[in-house]
Amino acid sequence: MQKTVHIIGAGISGLSAAVRLANANFKVHVHEATQQAGGRCRSYFDAATNLTIDNGNHLLLSGNRHALAYARSIGTEAGLVGPQRAQFAFVDLTTGQRWQLDLGDSRLPLWVVDASRRVPDTGLLDYLALMPLIWASPGRLVGDAIPCEGRLYQRLVQPLLLAALNVDPPEGSAGLAGAVVRETLLAGGMACRPLIAREGLSAVLVEPAIKLLRGKGASIRFGHELREFSLSAGSVGGLKFGTDTVAIAPDDAVIMAVPPRPAAALLPGLKTPTKFRAIVNAHFRFDPPKDMPPLIGVVGGLVEWLFAFPQRLSVTISNGDRLVDMPREELAQAIWRDICKASGVQGELPPWQIVRERRATFEATPEQNALRPGAATAFRNLFLAGDWTDTGLPATIEGSVRSGNRAADLVLAMAQA
Repeated sequence: MQKTVHIIGAGISGLSAAVRLANANFKVHVHEATQQAGGRCRSYFDAATNLTIDNGNHLLLSGNRHALAYARSIGTEAGLVGPQRAQFAFVDLTTGQRWQLDLGDSRLPLWVVDASRRVPDTGLLDYLALMPLIWASPGRLVGDAIPCEGRLYQRLVQPLLLAALNVDPPEGSAGLAGAVVRETLLAGGMACRPLIAREGLSAVLVEPAIKLLRGKGASIRFGHELREFSLSAGSVGGLKFGTDTVAIAPDDAVIMAVPPRPAAALLPGLKTPTKFRAIVNAHFRFDPPKDMPPLIGVVGGLVEWLFAFPQRLSVTISNGDRLVDMPREELAQAIWRDICKASGVQGELPPWQIVRERRATFEATPEQNALRPGAATAFRNLFLAGDWTDTGLPATIEGSVRSGNRAADLVLAMAQA
């Protein structure tokens, strides 16, 4: 008899769990409160630029094996494009200096012994000083584990960890930072090729999953917000959606893949992160120069990462709480000035859009990391997924997919028990 699972939330974590279970011949029902899938990882048409843009610029790396396996399972791995070799262009806006970090294509971090491939004006001892970070405990601060100063920190470690943790690195969890370093810089260039969904996040990571699920007989209901669980005898017995209630049979499973605030409201007593940080993305309708790299790391400016897409230049600014209330036009002008310096383009401010995600990620500090729950709950048939659960990683697409896989694996184990 076919097993049934109800998945609450159609973000990346919910979709990855749904795909995994649909492929295992489960009857899958997905319930999404909003009118679209993808959560904080989706695309939409923007009238201001007359382009389809992403609500956030998400960069994947070739070592993000769970995210790539998910893309492969929905047939879209080819939609994640990047250079054949792990090379990153950087510019320092304060000095005008440009360089290329060349991590190569090895499984070992051999690039650190080659002065021509590493960060300019850095020596091997600078990299060895990062070793305490690699196996640091989650309760330790980055600032207590490594020196947060000097050329290597300013030109590589700070940009990398700021993007990964979404907090000022010294106040971040050294354990989470260490996990990022182990899976990227320490794993050699083979794990560090940058991959971008050039056709948009929805086209690569969301819509094909919906199509696959529907092809396997799954039901996906939008505008279907869960209001309450019916709980009894240590399990979920029903789902209340306001106008309708869905009964949950003893052998059915439920995966709650919603953000931490609604999760805590639905499940009183659930421990979740309570502090969040913003990310600011900006998009400009502008044809990138033909020789422009698809990604430029920007040091010494407001902008941190500059992406070149067809007909569009986009930027990401992490730890962006200081910018959420800045007047939009003023912010767009400031960002455009940085883009002109970083890319060498010139011109008046083109059509633009600012996307400010106020609660983009949980605060990746030791204090907040300690509040992340595991995938299992006190209820036998209820499991959690989301980048805010205890994945061992900061809030990333890779973490989202891992959480969905972990919840799905617990459902599979329950079905076999």
